[in-house]
Amino acid sequence: MPSSEASPAAGLSEDSTRHLPRILCLHGGGTNARIFKAQCRQLSAQLKRDFRFIYAEAPWISIAGPDVLAVYGQWGPFKRWLRWSPEQPDITTQETVKELDQCLARAVEADNACGTTGEVVAILGFSQGAKVAASVLYWQQRSGQSLGLRASNSGYRFGVLLAGSSPLVDLSTCEGDSNGLSENAWPGDDMIGPRALDCDTHKLIIPTLHVHGLQDRGLRLHRALMEDFCAPESTTLIEWDGVHRVPLNRAEVSRVAGQIRKLAGLTSNS
Repeated sequence: MPSSEASPAAGLSEDSTRHLPRILCLHGGGTNARIFKAQCRQLSAQLKRDFRFIYAEAPWISIAGPDVLAVYGQWGPFKRWLRWSPEQPDITTQETVKELDQCLARAVEADNACGTTGEVVAILGFSQGAKVAASVLYWQQRSGQSLGLRASNSGYRFGVLLAGSSPLVDLSTCEGDSNGLSENAWPGDDMIGPRALDCDTHKLIIPTLHVHGLQDRGLRLHRALMEDFCAPESTTLIEWDGVHRVPLNRAEVSRVAGQIRKLAGLTSNS
């Protein structure tokens, strides 16, 4: 399968979405771009006249994530953005940043080759992809560099974080410049307190929409990402009565879509 996929929503031709602003989407750990496109089908359908969705694929091979095999067992190979098991090879920060930048850029450039003109305005992620998306935003805020985007794009204006866990991942390639951020993808519970940043200058201030399932076993870590790492004035929260998955119910998806439109309007350059 291709390393990235663009998604003109059902009912619209490829040509009719080329001018739309774009959202770069990062799948969860142990899945892939094709699976995430299927998981986001209701959301992309509701936003089909507003945004064009691009699906990036993570660089490293992985075992399937939780509950993936039951539905998408034949949709491999499965990929991961970060190391989330002791059996997986250790990866340096430099290598992580290089591969992440290349994967995101490859997705955008493949979509550019289709003749698209819309700016990439947001980054969206689920689970491990949400952790990475938030970390990419924080890195942009600190360094002025937007991973995956080239000079022609002004940077990510907002993020959509579906079930993203604390803490952020340090993407600094400079030793001693971590500000206490974790390099781990799935830290233990004891990581939350000492790794949380209290100083407002070290919190993510780029606007973010957080979507939390109230039956998700990782809910406490999802709340910690929002409360400990994001400035309260820049966050919007949607809670829904669900487990660890992308919302599919029309009413719940409509709430998410509405807030994405609102964030896009608030962060528009026009």
